[in-house]
Amino acid sequence: MTDTTNLVNTLYNAYNLGQAISKEEIPKEISNEDAYNIQHQLTEQKLANNNDNLIGYKISLTSEETQQLFNSTTPLYGALTTSNLSDGSIELDKMLSPLIEIELMFIAHEDLSAADDVQSILQKTSIAPGLEIPDSRFTDWFPKLSLGQVIADSAVAGNVIVGEKVEGISYDQLADINADLTLNGEIIAQGPSTEVLDNPVHAIQWLIEELAKSGRTIQQGMTISSGTFILPKPLQKGKYQVSFDSIGSISLDVL
Repeated sequence: MTDTTNLVNTLYNAYNLGQAISKEEIPKEISNEDAYNIQHQLTEQKLANNNDNLIGYKISLTSEETQQLFNSTTPLYGALTTSNLSDGSIELDKMLSPLIEIELMFIAHEDLSAADDVQSILQKTSIAPGLEIPDSRFTDWFPKLSLGQVIADSAVAGNVIVGEKVEGISYDQLADINADLTLNGEIIAQGPSTEVLDNPVHAIQWLIEELAKSGRTIQQGMTISSGTFILPKPLQKGKYQVSFDSIGSISLDVL
């Protein structure tokens, strides 16, 4: 495994100072193994230096269309820390180059392991409406990063907004959820849950298995952003609202 200490420090300083870096500062050809190693070290550094705790994960590239953008055949994941949680209001000028996605959030009320099948996962989680605001530490990033650069940058984690939890959503219901995203009352995007590996719970199962490769797990209380129903859109000022069949709605004010 490559010594990635300098690369970790480069990304940490970009995160800590809120200043974007050029894509050349992290090698485009970096392997997925090294990229995840950077991500994990970055998460540890955020905790040690900023008391910025790991609170969950985000899953990206869960549709064929988004995988094609980054020449991938599988999803990828990134860490979510306390600073990624938004209360529903974001100042656009404090972001770097943000996008907006509509996603279902899974909240674990028990630890999850590779022994859990999809039914067990659904029994051990609640589901909430959500919005994700991807934002990279790289300049001019979408969709111009390599897969390794995206992974190293915590899957371009920016902010997540998590709505009210609902219980008892079945596997079949999850496979048939549509969502509408509005900006200032006008629909700007619509998408189905089938865009997320045919069913968002499949994304959670993929994440559990992927985390297990490095001895990590989804722990009680963690929030998982499961994957976007739509292609990301540039974030603008205004009032966004997303409404999901059977799940509910949530709004975001971008100032």
